[in-house]
Amino acid sequence: MVSRESFAGWYRHRLVWVAVILLAVSAGAVVLVNRAGPETKPADLQTQIMARMRTVLEQADPGQHNHAGHNAQQVAAGEKPAVICGVRVYGYEPTEVTALADVRTVYGFHLCGVAERGRPWDVAVKLAGPVIMDMSKEPPGIQVVEATAEVMFTDRVKQMFPAKYAELALKEALAESEMADQRRRYDAAAGM
Repeated sequence: MVSRESFAGWYRHRLVWVAVILLAVSAGAVVLVNRAGPETKPADLQTQIMARMRTVLEQADPGQHNHAGHNAQQVAAGEKPAVICGVRVYGYEPTEVTALADVRTVYGFHLCGVAERGRPWDVAVKLAGPVIMDMSKEPPGIQVVEATAEVMFTDRVKQMFPAKYAELALKEALAESEMADQRRRYDAAAGM
């Protein structure tokens, strides 16, 4: 027969193990909640703007990008090839807004490739350069910076962009992670 002292010791020992197990399970739950947290929160404004820019540019006909010299071929079935874009946001106005719906103008950079079936990235038709998007209308207006016969490219950027964004537009293009994601999506769309 089990004595009262040995039963009490066994019982306390069991309670300690139950407490340890409950603490471990609780800690695991906290880790899982914290891991899920950022993914379940709405994207920050910069990320939302990038997603909107990418969508607008990819859904627009390349001619709407206002670039000269784009001559992507139609595929045999008559459907247009996908346009796959990477973007970078230099800034937006008004600068104090916190919701995408309140953004009126976006200053950034775009690099788009026309994903013709079987055409590798290196020889794809590309549309690239600083871009201004008018988000106050639907669909947003797309204005790219291009040199003219009278005005050099750098001067044109300085004419079109606020000074704080013009300097970025003359120095920075896509982030490496954005370029890698664009290339992966291009290869998939072109069947590479």
